[in-house]
This record gives sequence, C-alpha cells and structure tokens, in this order.
Amino acid sequence: MTTPDLDLPLLSATLEQLLRLRHPPFGMKLFERVAEMQAIPRIRRPTAVHTLDQLVAQTARLGRTMGVTAADLVGDQCRAVVGLCAQDATWRSGAPMVGVWFATPADAAAHQAAMPVVPAGRFEALAISPLASGRLAPPDIALFYATPGAMMYFVNGLQWSGYKRFDWGFVGESSCADSWGRALSTRQPSLSIPCFAERRYGGVLDDEMLMALPPAMLPQAIAGMRALAGNGLRYPVPSYGIEQDARAGLGVSYPGRGAGPGAVNPPATA
Repeated sequence: MTTPDLDLPLLSATLEQLLRLRHPPFGMKLFERVAEMQAIPRIRRPTAVHTLDQLVAQTARLGRTMGVTAADLVGDQCRAVVGLCAQDATWRSGAPMVGVWFATPADAAAHQAAMPVVPAGRFEALAISPLASGRLAPPDIALFYATPGAMMYFVNGLQWSGYKRFDWGFVGESSCADSWGRALSTRQPSLSIPCFAERRYGGVLDDEMLMALPPAMLPQAIAGMRALAGNGLRYPVPSYGIEQDARAGLGVSYPGRGAGPGAVNPPATA
C-alpha cells in the first residue's frame, strides 16, 4: 500500500477525540541499518535490557521516541516478532515455553508456527514514536490502545466504504505477534488481545485491546467514523436501556423500520 502525504499530528488528534483514547497513537518503523534508526531526531536508546512490550509502553504511555536493536531485547521471542533475529529451529521449537505456557514440546512448537512474524535477515533496528511527533515520516504501521467498544467503532469506520470482513485470531502468549508482528509483515489491519507479558511488562490495562495498521488507512477509518457520527451513531455508545421499547430508538437509525409488524413507528427523535 502506498502512503500519501499524511498529517500525522492531525490524524493522531482526531483519533484521540473520536475514540476518547487514554493515550495517543504511535508508530513503528523498521530499518535495515542501525545508523538509519539512530539518525531520527531525539531518539532514545534503552539503558537496560527490556521486553519489547516495555519499550512500546515507553512510547505509548510516556511519549518517548525509542530506538531498538536485538541487543536491547531480553530474548529471541521479542526479537523474532519484528524480524531482528533468526527464526531458526531453536526458536521454532518454543522449548523455553514448554511447561510454562504449553503442556508439551509439540504444543509449544505449534504455537511458534502460528505466530505472524517479520521475516528475518533484512532489518537491524526498529523505532517507535508517537504519531504526533512526525519523526518516523511516515511509520510502517500506526498503533493505538483502546477499549473493545472503541475498537468496534473504529473497525465500523473502516467498513463504511469499501466493505471488508475482518478476521483476527489469538495466538495466545506472545500475542504482540497478532498486532505489530502481523501488521508489519502483512501491512493489513491487525487487532489483538494483548497477552500476559504485554500486561505484566508493558502495563497494558485490563480493558485495552491493540490495533495496528498502515497509517494510510487512518483517513479511511476517520471518514467512516465521521459518517457514522452524522447518522447519530457515535462513540461512546449510550445505553438505551434493557427494558425500554426499542422501536423509538431503532426508528431514528432506520426510519420506517423501527416498529414491529402491524405497529406504527413512534415519531423519530434525535
């Protein structure tokens, strides 16, 4: 997908407003050479060994622009998702996860095989930065954390024009592969349920999901959400009431179709 000139600060602010985000959207970009990553203005380099979840959180929660190499990460599970280490037979075995997350070596190996990852061998570094900073110009993917309700509304916006069904999975532990791993490798929208490590080490909240997608798709989603809002379909979704007569509410969105057989719609109200 080609990326047009994007006003990333404006897109970020618009997403924050439409989805009531707790934290601003951010981006990721892979680099073939470490020097290219280090040339980014105001890049920070880790001073300790981290999980990638922690470095993502330093951007998402603290607004930092972080530069990452394989040496900064605690193990190959983090490195492999973004293509910063060989996905060799040792990694594919998933041996460290046997008896921790999976009952047998076969289960662990099946999990590794199911993970969407960036192919190894091309990239040496990764940068993570708030979209509003404009420092990645543009990032490979944009990401944001949001509640399930906000994610529903965002995906509805993507589906407003040029409808497409979206199917996402849950690989289990290491589900960062379902978000940034999948989006970086396929350049397709990727929604994930953050895993235990993302919550323990990355500070992901209990009610948060993670969306990752090419930044060029953000204007499409925003236009769709604005169209939905123009139809009275907005986020947050106000509760109608579980014992109310539903016809008045449905009559607003579907004029002439809110009433049951033989009944007359109440007057439509905003």
